[in-house]
Amino acid sequence: MNMIRMAIQAKGRLSEESADLLAEAGLCVDESKRKLVAKCKWFPMEVLYLRDDDIPQAVSMGVADIGIVGLNEVEEKQFDVDKIYSFSFGKCRMSLAVPRGEEYPDSSSFQGKRIATSYPKILEKYLLNSGVQAEIHQIAGSVEIAPSVGLADAIFDIVGTGGTLISNGLKEVITVMDSNAVLISTPGLNGEKRDLLNQLVTRFESVERSKGMKYLLMNLPGNVLDEAISLLPGMRSPTILPLAQKGWCSLHVVVYEADLWPRLEKLKSLGAEGILVLSLEKMVP
Repeated sequence: MNMIRMAIQAKGRLSEESADLLAEAGLCVDESKRKLVAKCKWFPMEVLYLRDDDIPQAVSMGVADIGIVGLNEVEEKQFDVDKIYSFSFGKCRMSLAVPRGEEYPDSSSFQGKRIATSYPKILEKYLLNSGVQAEIHQIAGSVEIAPSVGLADAIFDIVGTGGTLISNGLKEVITVMDSNAVLISTPGLNGEKRDLLNQLVTRFESVERSKGMKYLLMNLPGNVLDEAISLLPGMRSPTILPLAQKGWCSLHVVVYEADLWPRLEKLKSLGAEGILVLSLEKMVP
């Protein structure tokens, strides 16, 4: 059987989140030596550790068949890759920021200004669509210090919590795009590698779908069943099983955790007993 090669970020938060995803999906990778390439146990896959901005090119060239990388890197590098799946982690935003004491009411305020960034293509597209002419000053790192040392009037960069901006005397004024981790593949991947990719997507979907979900079981009188169901918006209709005790039934349903806790007291007031809330590890689509 062929082996599929996945590229992930070698360092940083997205590297850790990608490694966690692989582990939750049953893809055990030996990271002890942190080699450039590591093999996966129990699945025909190897993992290639790269810089995040090298992943789109590596996947486009077929050096790696697939990769997990931020959408911002895919949009910036503009290499020919197929976007396969969008994850719920790796969330950030690409934003324009200015010195805290300055007023920038809208995008026209950047007319004629110098903007420092490591993402010139995304910024150029935004400025073009906004009808703004500004000087883009591309720098490799430490973008946030550019205004304080006189390199630029503003910056365009990744924003997570915003703490780095605040510590450098900047404020976020315009969000240009939202980003998250995505799974990309070499264009036209087919044959056995396409089959392996489909298996991986199924595993990843199972992990993603289970996040924030709980499996709820309870016993309750049959005459309050409809009211109880109306309190529990689940993924699909709940499973109802009759109990040996006449007039009682058991209700099983998968619910979002955020929806569950505010409703437990109401369920108890209806007469629900033996309520069990169980963690949900995987939900296979």
